Order: sequence, then C-alpha cells, then structure tokens
Amino acid sequence: MNIIISNGTDTPIFKQIKNSIKESICNNNLKEGEALPSVRSLATDLKISFLTVKRAYDELEEEGFIKTIPGKGSFIAPKNLELIKEEKLKEIEKLTSKIYNIAKISNISNDDIKEIFKIIFEEEK
Repeated sequence: MNIIISNGTDTPIFKQIKNSIKESICNNNLKEGEALPSVRSLATDLKISFLTVKRAYDELEEEGFIKTIPGKGSFIAPKNLELIKEEKLKEIEKLTSKIYNIAKISNISNDDIKEIFKIIFEEEK
C-alpha cells in the first residue's frame, strides 16, 4: 500500500491517511478482506506517531471501510455500495462547487454551465 503524506497542507496527517485508504478502496486498489499494515508498522514507515495512524484506522472503521479484529489486524470491510456511492457523490459535490465558484467569479451564467454539462452528457451517450 502506498500512502504519501504531506506536511505542506492544511489537511491533518490522520485525514490524509484516511483519505488515501478510502480512495484506494473506492478505486478497487484495496480489495475486500485485504489486510492493512499494522498501526505500528504504518506509523514506522511514515515516520509518524502510531496514535495518528490509530485515529485514521478508528475513523475508517466507524465509517464502515475497515474491520479490525483484535490480535489479527485491520482488514478491508465488505464493500457497502451505498457507502462508496456516497463518497463519490461528496467528491462530485466538491468539484461542482468549485466549478460554480469559478463560473461566478468569471461572470459565466448558469445557462452557460448547464449547456456545458448538456454537451458533455450528450457526448457520453
């Protein structure tokens, strides 16, 4: 598993780890039942506190992405298609919001944006 963290961002390290694992699950790079590195192992590899990794794993488990079995480790949970869809919808909402803000700053009308989306959707048919 390849997790890259950056100190040059406002995103806390535990969230970077969490987001990286979630993205790998949603993109099918991590499969159901696959073992994650132990908390200590990943912390050592990333040269960070094990508490930071533990927090990321705890949140991933709360959200249903992983399952931790005491004494055995953490594993990718069976895919919840609704959970994955929700993650993708959040991503689309962020991107759409960014598009809207750029359009607003650039004085591009809602009708122009709708026309762009209409053309894109028609090309995909």
